[in-house]
Amino acid sequence: MTNPSLTCTGGGHSIAGMETTGIAIVDDQQLFREGLAALIGTVPGFRLLQNAETGRQLLEQLAAGPALPDILLMDMKLPDTNGMELNALLQKTYPAIRVIVVSMYEQERLVYRMIEAGACGYLAKNCDKQELIAAINTTMRSGFYFNFNTMQAMRKAATYKNQTLRTVNNIPFELTEREEEVLQLICKEFTNAEIAAQLFISVRTVDGHRNNLLMKTGCKNTAGLVVFAIRYGLFEVDI
Repeated sequence: MTNPSLTCTGGGHSIAGMETTGIAIVDDQQLFREGLAALIGTVPGFRLLQNAETGRQLLEQLAAGPALPDILLMDMKLPDTNGMELNALLQKTYPAIRVIVVSMYEQERLVYRMIEAGACGYLAKNCDKQELIAAINTTMRSGFYFNFNTMQAMRKAATYKNQTLRTVNNIPFELTEREEEVLQLICKEFTNAEIAAQLFISVRTVDGHRNNLLMKTGCKNTAGLVVFAIRYGLFEVDI
C-alpha cells in the first residue's frame, strides 16, 4: 500500500541561476549523519550547509553563517539536549527553518507533540532515500510533509485531547465559514494560488485568512493548522 502524504511554500537559495534547497543535519550518530550528508550531495538542487553532532554545535554553525538552511533534519536524542528543547529554541530564534525530525522514536504522542510544537514532518530513521527526498521537496513546496505513520499517530494522539471546546489560552473562539473553507483546502495540499482560484478570491485575501487562522488557533505554521484541524474534527483523512 502506498503511503499517502499531506503536504503544505518554500524559499530556497539561488546559486548560478539554479534554485537550491539549503539543508542542515544534527545527529550524534556519525555513520548515519555521514550517510545523510552523502545522500544530500547526490541530489541536484540540494546543498548541505550545516552538519552538526550536538545541539550546541548546530547553533554555533547557524550563528556563524554564511546562510541559514531551509530544512533541518533533526534527531530527537542528542548528547546535550533533546528534540523538544532544540525545536523550541529554533522556533524562537530561527522560525524560518523548517524542521523535519528523523528519529528512531515513533511514539504517537511524541510525534503529535513535535508537530504541534512546530516541526514540519516526522520520519523514521529506517525510511528509504526516496521518502526522505520527497519529504524535503514537499516541505519546501507546501510547508509540511505528513506520511501515513505521522497522520495515524496524530489522529490517535488527538483522541486524548479535549475536542469539545476550541480555545487559545483558555479563551473560546470560532472560525468563520470562509476560514474553515481555507483550512480545508490547506489540509488538502492546495497552495495559496490554488485556494484563491478555487474560492474566486485574491491570493492576498488567502494570505489574510491564513494569517487569521494562525493567530486564532495559536499555531506556529501550516503543519500546526493541519494538527488543529484533525484535533477538532475539521478535517478527516482516510488512512
